[in-house]
Order: sequence, then structure tokens, then C-alpha cells
Amino acid sequence: MEAPGPRPAPALGGPGPLGEFLPPPECPVFEPSWEEFADPFAFIHKIRPIAEQTGICKVRPPPDWQPPFACDVDKLHFTPRIQRLNELEAQTRVKLNFLDQIAKYWELQGSTLKIPHVERKILDLFQLNKLVAEEGGFAVVCKDRKWTKIATKMGFAPGKAVGSHIRGHYERILNPYNLFLSGDSLRCLQKPNLTTDTKDKEYKPHDIPQRQSVQPLETCPPARRAKRMRAEAMNIKIEPEETAEARTHNLRRRMGCPAPKCENEKAGKNSLKPEPAERKECVTESEKEKPRSRAKKTTSAECSKPQEAFGFEQAARDYTLRTFGEMADAFKSDYFNMPVHMVPTELVEKEFWRLVSTIEEDVTVEYGADIASKEFGSGFPVRDGKVKLSPEEEEYLDSGWNLNNMPVMEQSVLAHITADICGMKLPWLYVGMCFSSFCWHIEDHWSYSINYLHWGEPKTWYGVPGYAAEQLETVMKRLAPELFISQPDLLHQLVTIMNPNTLMTHEVPVYRTNQCAGEFVITFPRAYHSGFNQGFNFAEAVNFCTVDWLPLGRQCVEHYRLLHRYCVFSHDEMICKMASKADVLDVVVASTVQKDMAIMIEDEKALRETVRKLGVIDSERMDFELLPDDERQCVKCKTTCFMSAISCSCKPGLLVCLHHVKELCSCPPYKYKLRYRYTLDDLYPMMNALKLRAESYNEWALNVNEALEAKINKKKSLVSFKALIEESEMKKFPDNDLLRHLRLVTQDAEKCASVAQQLLNGKRQTRYRSGGGKSHNQLTVNELRQFVSQLHALPCVLSQTPLLKGLLTRVEDFQQHSQKLLSEEMPSAAELQDLLDVSFEFDVELPQLAEMRVRLEQAHWLEEVQQACLDPSSLTLDDMRRLIDLGVGLAPYSAVEKAMARLQELLTVSEHWDDKARSLLKARPRHSLNSLATVVKEIEEIPAYLPNGAALKDSVQRARDWLQDVEALQAGGRVPVLDTLIELVTRGRSIPVHLNSLPRLESLVAEVHVWKECAANTFLTDNSSYSLLEVLCPRCDIGLLGLKRKQRKLKEPLPSGKKRSPRVESLSDLERALTESRETASAMATLGEARLREMEALQSLRQANEGKLLSPVQDVEMKVCLCQKAPAAPMIQCELCRDAFHTGCVAVPSITQGPRIWLCPHCRRSEKPPLEKILPLLASLQRIRVRLPEGDALRYMIERTVNWQHRARQLLSSGNLQSMQERAGSGLLCGRWQAAAGQAPETSKLSQPPGSTSFSLPDDWDNRTSYLHSPFSTGRSCIPLHGLSPEVSELLMEAQLLQVSLPEIQELYQTLLAKPSPAQQADRGSPVRPSSEKSDGCRAKRDGVGGLESKLKRRLEREGLSAERWERVAKTRTPKKKRIKLSRRKDTNSFKLERARGSELVPSADTQSLPSDTSCSEQEASEDEDAVCPAASCLQPEGDEVDWVQCDGSCNRWFHQVCVGVSPETAEEEDYVCACCAATDAPGRR
Repeated sequence: MEAPGPRPAPALGGPGPLGEFLPPPECPVFEPSWEEFADPFAFIHKIRPIAEQTGICKVRPPPDWQPPFACDVDKLHFTPRIQRLNELEAQTRVKLNFLDQIAKYWELQGSTLKIPHVERKILDLFQLNKLVAEEGGFAVVCKDRKWTKIATKMGFAPGKAVGSHIRGHYERILNPYNLFLSGDSLRCLQKPNLTTDTKDKEYKPHDIPQRQSVQPLETCPPARRAKRMRAEAMNIKIEPEETAEARTHNLRRRMGCPAPKCENEKAGKNSLKPEPAERKECVTESEKEKPRSRAKKTTSAECSKPQEAFGFEQAARDYTLRTFGEMADAFKSDYFNMPVHMVPTELVEKEFWRLVSTIEEDVTVEYGADIASKEFGSGFPVRDGKVKLSPEEEEYLDSGWNLNNMPVMEQSVLAHITADICGMKLPWLYVGMCFSSFCWHIEDHWSYSINYLHWGEPKTWYGVPGYAAEQLETVMKRLAPELFISQPDLLHQLVTIMNPNTLMTHEVPVYRTNQCAGEFVITFPRAYHSGFNQGFNFAEAVNFCTVDWLPLGRQCVEHYRLLHRYCVFSHDEMICKMASKADVLDVVVASTVQKDMAIMIEDEKALRETVRKLGVIDSERMDFELLPDDERQCVKCKTTCFMSAISCSCKPGLLVCLHHVKELCSCPPYKYKLRYRYTLDDLYPMMNALKLRAESYNEWALNVNEALEAKINKKKSLVSFKALIEESEMKKFPDNDLLRHLRLVTQDAEKCASVAQQLLNGKRQTRYRSGGGKSHNQLTVNELRQFVSQLHALPCVLSQTPLLKGLLTRVEDFQQHSQKLLSEEMPSAAELQDLLDVSFEFDVELPQLAEMRVRLEQAHWLEEVQQACLDPSSLTLDDMRRLIDLGVGLAPYSAVEKAMARLQELLTVSEHWDDKARSLLKARPRHSLNSLATVVKEIEEIPAYLPNGAALKDSVQRARDWLQDVEALQAGGRVPVLDTLIELVTRGRSIPVHLNSLPRLESLVAEVHVWKECAANTFLTDNSSYSLLEVLCPRCDIGLLGLKRKQRKLKEPLPSGKKRSPRVESLSDLERALTESRETASAMATLGEARLREMEALQSLRQANEGKLLSPVQDVEMKVCLCQKAPAAPMIQCELCRDAFHTGCVAVPSITQGPRIWLCPHCRRSEKPPLEKILPLLASLQRIRVRLPEGDALRYMIERTVNWQHRARQLLSSGNLQSMQERAGSGLLCGRWQAAAGQAPETSKLSQPPGSTSFSLPDDWDNRTSYLHSPFSTGRSCIPLHGLSPEVSELLMEAQLLQVSLPEIQELYQTLLAKPSPAQQADRGSPVRPSSEKSDGCRAKRDGVGGLESKLKRRLEREGLSAERWERVAKTRTPKKKRIKLSRRKDTNSFKLERARGSELVPSADTQSLPSDTSCSEQEASEDEDAVCPAASCLQPEGDEVDWVQCDGSCNRWFHQVCVGVSPETAEEEDYVCACCAATDAPGRR
């Protein structure tokens, strides 16, 4: 409903400036935990000492406690009460009643009352009238001139002549009324003019007594109980035309969803509309239509009519929650001109108290109060309710905070009342709007109440504690006595409020709170409370009574009797009903009921005795509980009778209590009849049953007290204490201080027993064994002592007590021992560890443990340091650093610090010398052995292992060993082997010490490698697949014989007991044998054996191949050539191995080059340099003085070559060769050779490949193939073996095996292949002598060979060869001078490579042309060229014998001995080096 907006309030004497409302202090707010919230009565009992001091308190449930809203919204229709705010306040209502009396007086006089304005505010006529009366009346005030004083009291400022204005208004309006009431004559008074002031406000009477709607029904006493007991009789309309849309509308306004306006509702019908501003009040249409019956009565009777009881009238329309919410929200938003949720609660509160205190603004609101939940359903869920609940919401059905459960719970005594009392046992619902209020009141029977705000805007509460209830009543009666005259129980009617500031001014304690949605407000017994709603909301409330309320309940009944107020239920009936169930009653309840029943019995006994003395002798038993409450009420005091009552036959149906026997009727007492429910004899057993129930508790309590207070020798066991607790639970003894104390003691004893057992078991956590921190539940030794004392002090006996005493003794012994051990300078780690192991048995915090662990770590560290120092060879730098790092983490201690200092010093020295050793090892140039040995000696003095020092020491030792090996090598007298030198150099290079001999050895090895390279360049062909050693040594890879030998070797078993002599079967074996040979002689012998095997194997191979080719039988399986295929023309035959090869598979010389000696790729192994080019290699090797397999092989090869030369010369000079030619000529081959001899060209001057030695063959050589039955190409066959003697065949074969070019080979082939003539036959000693000049030249050069032989002899002697060997070598040497021209060739790789290349092979084989006797122009040209002496001033000597000398330097040139000044003797004995070589070799020698 709407009224003008907030405006400044008149000064009503409030505590604030200009009467502004000041909020009282806040009441306590509790926020229980889930554990506390589980039991509501236990929680209320817990907070009662605090909350009782304020009368009210607020409880906020845990955040997750949110019960669903379960009210039946569709059925909820209610008719609210109408509340005019300024009629609620007691003092304002008194003023309004006074003004109504004044208005009625002047209305009867024919005038209309208009309230004047003074100083721009309405004049308070009630206060003016009261003050004038207090000062003695109008006459006295005028006489004493007190109008200014009265104006000041009324709040007007002095000095403005306000007093005279007030006097005029009093004299004009109030004085006639007071004179009329006093009975004075008014004839002398003129009718005053009440309309002179246009500013005066016309007063319209409120007619408060005429608008009382809560009138007593004929069948129900006018008390709140009637509404509780007969809720179904309330005037609640159900509107069938309400739409389904409206019924299903969301009502939870706190969710923020605005309600839509109902379109079906007619505008203005039954709606609360603001009246015009000038009317200043709101009136409903039902009020307008209400007839006012004003009879024509006398002025005196009308004005002196007493006031009727005040109450709220019902509204004219019926509301649903939705329509009421729309109206409420519209009212608040229009009133404050802002959205409802934005209006501050402080503003609403101040505006409310301003409105209730003003008489000029009439704001009317409506309040849906006391709506029965039984009819429409509770806001909390109930069983069999219409709202479906989820499984999570079903827990709220049985919650103790569900207001449907709280009144009937076991802890609430209201559960023993069978009737459903609305508002007390059944919750009431409240639908509020802004400014709707509930007035000052206390609950029926001074019970507790609890209110829950389901949703909506807050509800503001004010409370006064129960101890100040009478004080509040006194203040209100004093401030508004007029209201209590007609209504002595006015405060029980919930129709009167008074400003809390006014009460606080009169020292009444008032507290406030704002109850928000989802919060509880609890009021305590006899605590007055009031309040108002901030806006549209929905709340639910119910009463409950705890055991502590019972004495207050009986006191309340006595208070009701004095006020003649109806009781809601019979207190005595409830007590007797509880006594009849004493055996199942809670013992605390039983004890309290027993005490209350004893008081009831004593009062009843005294009252019955009084009645008996009055003369009432007739009595009759009557079951009062079967009568309705209104049929068993005392006629006088309205108390509900149960124990007894008095009736009289003259007034059947009427009863009086025993307190008001004389009020029944005028009949004599002997006609009365005493009606009783129980005799006193019936009551005593009931009380005794309660007593027994309480005494069983008392007996139990006595046993508990005895057990708790027992002496040491009489203490009971823990089991006995547990039995007492079980008994209390079984008999449902109260959860009082004694039981709680017993539980606490028992729990303490159990905890002590558990801790004691843990201590006895020694269950210390492992992390503490490793030296961790203290456990949070470990006891210290002092705590253990106190704990043992606590065990002795416990009221019960524990079996662990003596055992724990023994533990304490052991712990104290441990402390003494540990203290003694810790006092030592450096205790043993083993002793400390043993003591720590003992401590593990104690689950006790021992202060010594920390120090013992520290000392144990120190002892372990010191022992580790000591152990490490005992073996310096294993004490590394890392060990020292690790020990130092460990030591840094230890606690400071003198022994540790000393050891740390020693360790640090040792580490510093060690690091210094180790770094020095490292730098010496890496130094360039390297240090001498002596200086390093000195450093090693210093390092050996350090008691630690230094890795670099050890490396330096090892290097020094290796250097010494190396020097010893070098000295031994030098002192042995033998020529050192190359492998030994290489091994020494390799070792020497790896030793980081300066070795004086190392550069010399390195130079020597380098010279050897240079020599090997020079030798390789001399012998090896380009891209040769053979090594130098393989070329120089006799061949070990001749297949046929080697294969047969290998097979024979495998087949022939060894004779028992005999060892096989080592045989050289391969080149590797030969190389190993040469390397292992200690002397040159043994090496020569090995090589000689290899030569014999070579010759034997090759001879067999030649015969096999020759036989294969000469075989008359054609062999289809014969394989030849590298490709191992059948023979096919054209083919060529190897001179050495005698195998045939396809010309397409190998490289052959061109036809234009003429007939030549051809070697296959297997047999051509080297360049075959001339002997003159090989001898300087041997000479340079002699200067180097190093033995190596290649050197031995070269020496043997030269020896073999000289030997072959000797045999060849013998053969050529013996003349036996001719006879062999003649014998060969008897065959087909010789005949053909002789027939074609004269046809040979004179010379063959075709160019040859470089490095090859070639000579021409006779022209008929190409035709000498007819004896073969195989298709050889022209000129590509060899000298047949069957035409040669074995000696010649062997000599020719070895000539091709020699890797040296010799002139004897040419002579031999020329002799064998030349056609004999008579001249040649006549001179067989000189087969190749075309002219005397040529003969002389050749002789001269042959004679020069003598010098070569001399040089060779000298070199062999220097090598230590025996004279016998030299004689054997030189036996057959002739003084013929030979000159060999060297040529180079390319060699093929291997058999497989030749097959892969096929016909693409490049010609690589060299051939040798054998010159004929008649023509050797190439040889002559060569010899002529060589005959020139290269000396700078050649003397050109002439004669038959010219002595030549060859340079032993690098040029190998021949000089006339006369030209270079060398005698024959000197040339024989010494080496000669020409001037050119001497100049070029000098820098190298230097």
C-alpha cells in the first residue's frame, strides 16, 4: 500500500538527533560446523548461556544446507491482516484515541476539529493537554504564567511568543472539553470558532474501536489458542477461478524473477491504491462499505465511553502468493521510488519507525500471518508430501532443523502433548510485505520459538532478554497506561509495538538483527521480540520446549492465572502424562519432571485441604483430558483444569479451579463437588516411578563419582569405566556434565593406555631412525615422567603403568650413559651407534639423540679420514674433496676441525704437485729425465695418490726402461732389426720425457723408410700388386707344387715323438722367419731354402704346362689362360711358366715390334733394374746399418744374381752351349731355327716400353711353331724344353726369375737362338764379336766388371760374409764388362682382373729381343753412348784394357780411373763418389 514518501519525522523524544532512529546493538550470530549442526538441541543447549543474555540469536546453517521449498503453492490462498502503522505504536495509539475523543466532542457540538499548526508543525494536543494537567490545570498555568515553560517542554524554541499561541489553542480547543468532563457549566462559554486558521489540518477520526475485526466467536474463547486449535475455521477463501498460470508461477522472489501482473484482475478491485495526498490515509473498500452506527446519545455518555480491546481487522480480499508478491513489490518500489532490491535495509528501518510514530501520515499495509501449515503444507519437505524430492533432498525429511520435526523430537517436552497445536507443534507460515510487522510479544507458555526465512527480503528483529520481560512491561504500562486499562493482557495480543529507542531510554536492553533468506532466528523463554519485514518474503515458525523450560512453564501458568488468560495446553496434564511413561523417560527429564511433580503435588495437597476446610465434602473422579479445553476452564481465571475443579449443580457445565472456589456461585460449599483426576495416593507412585528412574541415574552417578574419586588402592580398572558409560547409554542417562566428565576421563585413560602401549612397543617411525626430526606425538623425557605421574593420577588403573615405569627407568639410564659418552673427547662410533640402537626401543624424544647423531656423524667421518690416511696409495684427490665436503656439513668440533685442517693442507699440497705433474707431462719441449725424476721423488713424499703424479712416475720409469733397451741394443754389437727400432721409436714418442736417443732413432727409421721407398721405386712397377719383399724374395706362390705339398702335408701323419721343423710355406711365413732371424747368415739360409722350393715348384709347373701344350692327344677339358678356357687361336706362351694365353685376354707386344720374349702377368713381377742400379741400394743400406727383411732379401738377390752370372759365364765360355745347340738342331725345332737363321733382319730398332730389356730374335722365330699341335700366334711360342739340357733349362728359368737385368741373359739367348756359321764355329770363345773394335769395346767394359766385383766383395766383407761364400760367388766371374740398360713397364694386377677386363686389357707385358750375331745396332749404340766418360776433363785413354770405376753416389755413372785419379787398388778397396754426387749429398750428410 502506498503513502507519501519519507519525510522528516516530528521530534518524539527519541535518542537520536531530531528524533532519528538509532539501531540497537546486534544480537549474537552463530555459524555451527556440520558436526555441531547435526544435533539442534545439543547446539541450542551449547549456545544458551550466550543467547539468553540477548533474548534472540541468529543461526546460519552450513553453506551446503539448503532444503527445498516444499509448500503447496497451488493451494496456498490467504486473507491478510490490515495494519495501520501509526496505530501499532502504543504512544501514538493513545494520542489517536485522545484526538478521537476531542473530535467526537466537537462533532456533537456541531463543529469539525481542525488541528492547528505552530511554528510550521502540527500541535500535539495530547501532549499539551497532559502537560497542562500536570502543571495543575488551565487556571493555574495562566495564573503562574507557565505557558512559555510548557512550550519549551513541547520542543518549541523560547522567545518567540509561542506560549501565547499555545494558550490560545488550548483555550479554544481543549479547555471546553476538560470543563465538560469535569461537569462545569458551559452556558457561559461561547461556541468557539474552530475554522479560523486555514492552515489547520482537519482531523478525521480513526474510529479505532469501531474497526475491531478479531472478535471472540460464540464457540471459542477470544484467545490465540482458538486459532491454534481450530485452524480449519479460519476465514480462508479458495478462488476456483485462479488460472493455472498463476498457480505455477515461481514464488521464490529472492531468485530475482519479477512476477507478472495478473491480467484477469480488474483494475482497482480489492487492490490497495494510494489515496489522494491531502487525505493522508489509505482505506480499503471493505472499510468504506462498513456501516457506522452512531446513535443519538448524549455528549456525556459518548465521550466517557470506555475503550474497547484493540485488534487487527481482516482484509477484504483473498490473495495467492503471486498476487500478494506483485502487490508487495509494487508498494515498496513506488514508495521508495527505486527497485525493491536496491532499497537499503537501514533506510527501510528508519522510515518504519518514523511512520509508526506520526499521527499525520496513515500508511496501511497487509500481513499474511499465522497461516496454518497443516492446511497448505510446510515450506520444509515432509513425508507423503506432494513435492517430489531428489535422493539428495530426502535427507531434509528427517533433519532436526526441519521445523516439522523439532517440536516432536525426543529432547522436546512438547512431544508428550498429543494434540496438534498450530503454531506450537505445527508450524505457522508468514507472508510479509514491506513495513508489515509483528508486535512486542512473548511465546505462549514462555516457550522457545524458531523462525526460518525460506526466501525473500530480510526480516528485521528486535529482542529483549527474558530477565528484562517485567521491566519492558512496566515501561509500556507507564508510557501508555490508557491501553492497559481495557486490555490487561495487551502484550499477549501481538497488536502493540513501542520504539526500541524509547525502551532503551528507559534502560530496557534491546538487541536487533536482520534475518536473511536461509537463516534461523531463535527466541528464548519469556524473551519479548518484535520486528517488521523489509519486503516480500516467506517465513515459517514453530515453538519447542526443552527440559530446562519446565520450571518456567509452571511459572507461566501462574502468571496466566493472574492475568485471567487462556492456556494453550494444560501443564499439569503434560506432567502427569510424562510421569506415566517414567520407565522410558530420559533420566534428566525424569528428574526434572519429578521435581516439578513434587511441587504440583504439594500445591494440590494444600488446595484440597483448603477446600475440605471450606466444607466441600463431596468428590468424584473425572477424566478431564476427555473434555475439550473450553469446557474445563476456570470461570474466573480461564485456567485449563486437569488435576481438580469445583462444580455446582446450580450451574451445570461450569467449573472453577481450587483457587477460585468462592467465585463459582452463591451456594454453600457443602453443595459443591470436588472433581479430581487422581487421588494423592495415585500421584505418589507416579512420582516415585520418576524418582526411581532418576535414582537409577543417581545410583549410577554415585558409582561414577566413587570411581572418579577413588583412592590409589581402590581404583577401578578402565573396563569398569567403560561399563559405566555403556550403562548410561543403555539406560539413556542424560548427557550432562558428569557423563561428559566420565567420558572425558575414560577417553584420556584410553589415550594414555594407547600412548603407553606405543611407548612400550617402541614403534618409532623409521624416518627418525635416520636422524630426522621429532615426531609430533613423541613425548619428551620430562613429559614421560609427567605421563607416568599422570597414569598414577588417573582415577582408573592401567596395566601399562608399571611397565611404563620400567621404561622410564631405562630411559633415565640411557640418558646417564649417553651423557657420560658425550663428555668424552672423541667417543667411538661403534659405542655411539650401539647407544643409538638402544634408543630405537624408546618412542620418546631424547634430547641427547640429536647431539649423539651429530657426534656419530663426526666419529664416522673421523674414522673414515683415518682409514683413508692409512693407505696413501688409495687416497685420491676426489676422496679428499669428498671428505672435506662431508666435513663441511658436520657440526663444529675441535677434532673435526683439526682433521679438516690437515686434510685441507694435504689437498692443497696434493693439488699443487698434481697440477705441476700435469704441466710437466704436457710441457713442450719435454723436460729431461733427471728433472722429472727429482719431481717424482718429491711427489712420492706426499701421502696421497696423485693421478698425474703417478702418470709422471710411470713416464719416468718407462723412460728409464727405454734407455736401457736402447743401451742394450747399442751394446749388443749386432745390427738392429727395423721392427725393434720402430717399436722403440713408438715407445719413445709416447713417453713424455726428453730422450736424447729418440731423434737419432727416428732419423734412422726415417732413413730406412726412405730406403724402402727408393727400393720400391726401383723394383716395383706402377700400380703393382706385389710388395717389395714379395718381389725380392723367392716366389712362394707357385701353385702346382705348392698345392701338392700342402695336400701331402695334410695326409702324412707325424711320427710319434717328433716335432715338425718349421717350414716356410708362404710369404708371411718367410717374412716372419726373416724378422725372427738373429743373424744375416740364418736369413740367407732361409732365403736359400725358399729358392730351392721356388725352383722345384716352377720346374714342375713348366713341365706340366709344356706337356699339356705338346700333348698329341687333343684334351677337350684342357684349360689355359687367365680365363681358364679351352685353347683358341691366336695364343701366346709365357717364357717362364710355359702356360698359353689368349691374346685377347692379355696384353701382347705388337707385330711391328718383332719377336720378343714374353712373360705372363703372373711371372712379370718387377721392373728388373740393372745390377748397377741395385748395388747402390745395398751400399746405402750398409751405411744405415739396420736390418730389415727387404734388406736381407735384396742382399740374397744380389748374391743369387752374382752366382747366376758366374754360372752363365762359365756356360758361355765353356763351349758346351754350342754342342747343346747342335743337339737341339737335330730335331725339328732346331732345323727350323737354323733354316730361318740367315733370314733374320740385321737389327730391330722398334721402340720398347721404358725400363724393359729387349733384344731381337731371328727372323724365322715366327716360323718355329710347326712342331706344336696347338694354334699359337706367329712368333709367340717359347724355346721348347725338350730341346734343352737340364742345366740350360734351369739357367734360362732362373734368368727369368731374377728381378735384375743382366747382359749375360742377352748373350745366352743370342747364343741359343743365333744361326751358327763357319766363322762362329771357328771362334767359339767369342760368340758375339762382329768386329775387333766392338770386341775391344766390349772387353773393356767387361773388364770394368772387375771393379764392380771388387766393390761387391768389399761390401760383402763389411757385412761379415765368409771368404768361402765370396770365393763361391766370384769363382766363375769373368772380367767381361757388362752394361745393362733399364726400362720400366706396367704390370697387371691379378688373374681375376685380367679375366674381367678381357680383350680390353692394355698391353703391359714387356718383351726381350735377343740380338743376332750379325746385327746388334741397338746394343752398339747403347755401348757407344756408355763408352763416353762423363768426367769434366776426360783424357780419352786408348788401348785393349781401359780401367773403369763406377760412382757409388746417386748417379751410378762410369768413369775412366785415369780421368778421376783413382788407382786400380783404390777402386778395389774403397768406394768412389764423383764430384757431382759429393756436392749434392753433402747437405744431407751434414
